[in-house]
Amino acid sequence: MSTAPLAAVVLAGGASRRMGRDKATLPFDGSTMVEHVVAAVSKRCSPVFVIAAPGQPLPELSAEVLRDEVRGVGPLVATGRGLRAVAEAGLDRAFVCAVDMPYLTSDLIDVLAASAERVPADIVLPWDGRTHYLAGVYRSALTSQIAALVHDGRRSMRALAESVDTQRIVMPPQRALTNVNTAADLAGA
Repeated sequence: MSTAPLAAVVLAGGASRRMGRDKATLPFDGSTMVEHVVAAVSKRCSPVFVIAAPGQPLPELSAEVLRDEVRGVGPLVATGRGLRAVAEAGLDRAFVCAVDMPYLTSDLIDVLAASAERVPADIVLPWDGRTHYLAGVYRSALTSQIAALVHDGRRSMRALAESVDTQRIVMPPQRALTNVNTAADLAGA
């Protein structure tokens, strides 16, 4: 287990086209998806930053809510905004995740954080047959790299991972990495 300080950045501002509505305020397990994910990351991470779209309604959260300047520009820009806040808070690393991870656990975060302590990588991501870009540990110093990629028109998380030192941690498939992308996924949750 890792005891190093770790912030969290929860990306909640996506358009959720496949779901047909905002995922952050989806009802889940007696609350909303965003409240559920904030509670999960708060068990291991502090401070917690939630990146939301301009004007996006959110419930009251035990996290700092930051707003994207423009709606619909993708997770890389939002990640950069969150990592900038993490750096300003004086932390070197943050767990970055999507808001649609209902089974996220602090155990998963600890495994990734411990790996991030052992390797000098900029990003540590889980790999269970696919790379989970929105469930990894990122250095807060990546903000200038993100700005350069966005300036060049490259807005994918993959572009960031391919441009810096990224380590993938091989894991068996697990529920904690499940994303809810459709109404059918949510019903199965």
